Amino acid sequence: MTILCVRFQLPPAREAALPGLLGLLEEFTPVVEALPPDTALADLRGAERYFGRSAVELASVIRVRALALHGLDCVIGAGPGPMSARMALRDARPGVTCAVLEDGVREFLAEKPVVALPGVGTATARTLCEYGLDTLGRVADAPLSTLQRLVGAKAGRELRDKAAGVDRGRVVPNAVSLPHSRLRSSGGTPVLAAERPFGRDELDPDRHRRALLSAAGELGARLRAVEKVCRTLTLTVRYADRSSTTRSRTLGEPTAHSAALTRTAYGLYEALGLQRARVRAVVLRAEGLGPAEQASHQLTFDPVDEKVRRIEEVADRVREKFGPGAVKPGTLAA
Repeated sequence: MTILCVRFQLPPAREAALPGLLGLLEEFTPVVEALPPDTALADLRGAERYFGRSAVELASVIRVRALALHGLDCVIGAGPGPMSARMALRDARPGVTCAVLEDGVREFLAEKPVVALPGVGTATARTLCEYGLDTLGRVADAPLSTLQRLVGAKAGRELRDKAAGVDRGRVVPNAVSLPHSRLRSSGGTPVLAAERPFGRDELDPDRHRRALLSAAGELGARLRAVEKVCRTLTLTVRYADRSSTTRSRTLGEPTAHSAALTRTAYGLYEALGLQRARVRAVVLRAEGLGPAEQASHQLTFDPVDEKVRRIEEVADRVREKFGPGAVKPGTLAA
């Protein structure tokens, strides 16, 4: 076990603490990959030798330091690779690290539902389940030719390898930027984010969409205020059990247009295929920011689009004068 997957129990108001928590991990290893909004992977191969302790023992030290220095607990999964560590995290709980031994990965995965495997979406899972391949053990035992007919040649080979515990992934050190009232930059990568927590765990898809509409509108207004456009939109949905799902989509063209951001956010949400999901919060992040003056815009003869953009300009001037809540979509006014 050399890889840790650490999820810090960050309340919405403390999300900006993540860089400091990543710094805590970097005291043990420089190989740390941030998985916003609250998770990170850490490769401890060198740390095990240097400190003379196992990854599980180091996980206990990390937990104690997170509590002592930041007042935050965490849940930790450990495994021989990033995939097994992330899967172990699902079974971990505060105070107890879930560890998967190298020779026990296949057995650990065997009874897991196929949808639990990172990278398997709802559509792929539905196709596999229709043919009785509803657990990773059954997928691992299935003929390669069968999987390739169902999901494609390359995807079928990767799926069977992962289900059998073969993990060719690695931890890639990266930088992370978090939401703030202003544009932030970390590692040269600027990011803007808008979070919409719910007062209670929310089941209603209409309320989820209203939250996305509000967040996309905020991002668009903030981007236009700093004269930036974004190339990528990322949606993170945080659930009642403290797990989360993150999906990203590259926009057809860089934009700060709220309507375009909203359409993309809705598309990301619909692609998740959530059914009766108890959602605690949604977070939208605008990534790959660049100067608005250098962005190209595809000309259109659609009078509706042109009208919406003119209304947006007027609304921005009203918000600048009377505050951010002065103008909002009618859907959000209720």
